Amino acid sequence: MPFGYASPEQIMRDKADYARKGIARGRSVVVLQYADGILFVAPNPSRALHKISEIYDRIGFAAVGRYNEFEELRLGGIRYADINGYTYDRSDVTGRGLANLYASNLGRIFTESIKSLEVEVVVAEVGDTPDGDAIYRLTFDGSVFDEHGFAAMGGQAEAVSTRVKERYREAMPLAEALETAVVALTEPGGERPPVGQLEVAVLDRNREHRKFLRITGSRLERLLAQTAGPAEAAEPTEPTEPEAGSGDAPAGPESGSGAAPQAPPTGPPTGPDGDVDDGSSPL
Repeated sequence: MPFGYASPEQIMRDKADYARKGIARGRSVVVLQYADGILFVAPNPSRALHKISEIYDRIGFAAVGRYNEFEELRLGGIRYADINGYTYDRSDVTGRGLANLYASNLGRIFTESIKSLEVEVVVAEVGDTPDGDAIYRLTFDGSVFDEHGFAAMGGQAEAVSTRVKERYREAMPLAEALETAVVALTEPGGERPPVGQLEVAVLDRNREHRKFLRITGSRLERLLAQTAGPAEAAEPTEPTEPEAGSGDAPAGPESGSGAAPQAPPTGPPTGPDGDVDDGSSPL
């Protein structure tokens, strides 16, 4: 029986479509610069499997797609960094070098293997100053994009990137940057991811030696409250401005010789964010 023929172009298109569909099923990841470094934020219901990790002193790693595939890339990057840092000098390990290594491996697998990897990766390096920060986004075919300010990948990456762009500004404090990322990862009209299902980490240039730090628990809750709190607290104070006038109201503890005090607002108070069930999809 004769075998069917497919042109190289068709084979590449089929592999690219296959990889894109697999990546699109994963939850998005946002990586963005803030005043003191680089922030990583990802919805992740799993407590055992990380989408965000440390590679070396100043270098962080984030990925979306098939966990077993991007975990192999992460481990390979750690081996590369350890060997080069030990053989030469720790300063010789750079985000650009690691991005080039990943680009070579991803491109080779995409062209030579029957199935391409269903992954998208960000390699970020924090510098001594904001000008020294670097964010590299790598796609399944080995393409490298040098991002400025922020990057979004996986899931609804284009829509998430648009929402980040609407709120992003340079040198944001950490709490504001975190709020920007969480809002961008929330579908319009949808509920925010609960704190227990957010994976958050930073590369903080002010830390000694190892710059990578995970933010969890009460510290994460405090950061989220710093931006949500003032907005919620401002609403009840509005009706207190017009207190007393001149009318027939009986005197009360805070009344003067004026009209009846304004009635308090009758709307329901703002409640806490609800939980969200995203289903079981790839990381």
